[in-house]
Amino acid sequence: MLRAGGAVGALALLPSTAGSLVHTLVHTQVAYSAPTYTGDTLVVLSLRGGFDGLSAVAPVADPSYLAARPTIGIPASRAIQLDGRFGLHPALAALRPYYQAGTFGAVHAVGQLNPTRSHFAAMEEMEKAAPGSSLRTGWIDRMVGLAGSPSPFAATVMGSTTAPSSFIGPSPEVTMRSVDAFQLSGAGTAADRVRWDAAIRGLYAGAPPTLATPALATLGLLGTTAQLKATPYTPAAGATYPAGDLGNALRDVARLIKSGVGVRVAAVDVGDWDMHVNLGRPDSGWMFTKLTELGQALAAFARDLGAGLDNVTLVTLSEFGRRVTENGSGGLDHGHGNVSLLLGGGVAGGKVHGVWPGLSAPALVNGDLAGTTDYRTILAEILEKRCRMPASTVFPGLPPTRLGVVRQKA
Repeated sequence: MLRAGGAVGALALLPSTAGSLVHTLVHTQVAYSAPTYTGDTLVVLSLRGGFDGLSAVAPVADPSYLAARPTIGIPASRAIQLDGRFGLHPALAALRPYYQAGTFGAVHAVGQLNPTRSHFAAMEEMEKAAPGSSLRTGWIDRMVGLAGSPSPFAATVMGSTTAPSSFIGPSPEVTMRSVDAFQLSGAGTAADRVRWDAAIRGLYAGAPPTLATPALATLGLLGTTAQLKATPYTPAAGATYPAGDLGNALRDVARLIKSGVGVRVAAVDVGDWDMHVNLGRPDSGWMFTKLTELGQALAAFARDLGAGLDNVTLVTLSEFGRRVTENGSGGLDHGHGNVSLLLGGGVAGGKVHGVWPGLSAPALVNGDLAGTTDYRTILAEILEKRCRMPASTVFPGLPPTRLGVVRQKA
């Protein structure tokens, strides 16, 4: 009956069975209300497949680095120098101005409390973010449920019809491939949309709130996106997003943020980081291509938001890193310690945060970079200082230590 953008997970009214219909609707945002949230919009960019932080932010001053990566490492002479210890991959050159301006930074040697080399196990634990507890909800679901009645767009997944495990729980979410593709299937004209709206409202008139509220909320979401689509979107300040899924998704996230629809957290996933073979060299290859896209997309996002970046914090996460030593196929196998990138007006940028353990053999953990910062520590500080939320409920049992990766929101 309803299909948003072809197959939008949380907002699709499926024609198969009544059970599927109810299950899908109940996971839709269930209420409209005036925004009461005054914190930053948090954008979580998940780099799926095991991002290699040692390529993105290379420890060029560590003598063990190039010794372990003689063909794929980033020499200091080719890197964008950051602080004497680290150099940015040359493919991320678009981010250098934001590093210099203090709105882009990084945290190195980031890991999980119980590391694993399984993609699926690592992603599940990262998105639940409650090791040692009995919680089964996702950390984004717990975050969204903290601050008042959320808007329908409070928890938005952009670029995919499937919500990640971090959204599991009672707080509803909306998923969409894009704003422009989010629509009623078969309602190609304004007159068609009016007829469908009347039919669905009639169908749910008198229905229990469990059914009626999310159905009507779905119509409201569709109405809002229809208003947004009435004016083609042009990124501000000449921002040019790279072609592809990542650029398209971040452009639509910026579009929603600037429209004021009440986005508290937006999630974007980008895969293809599992580079076991042919990772490439500093000026070409798989990693160079992917990092070029990443850097250009983040730079365009910041440029597009303009002054609005002061109220946005973007953080990258990946389920694990890669081995320190390159393999025989010119790639990297699954490892642990990693880097998280931070972009936003409240970011304490121009710095690589974290305790750097080094890459000498005694400092490694089973051949991997040691994870000296729990990734939840980064997220907790963002929630506390930028989103104005208590992090202890979202990340139970997390120690109170913070790194100073963001500034306190005024």
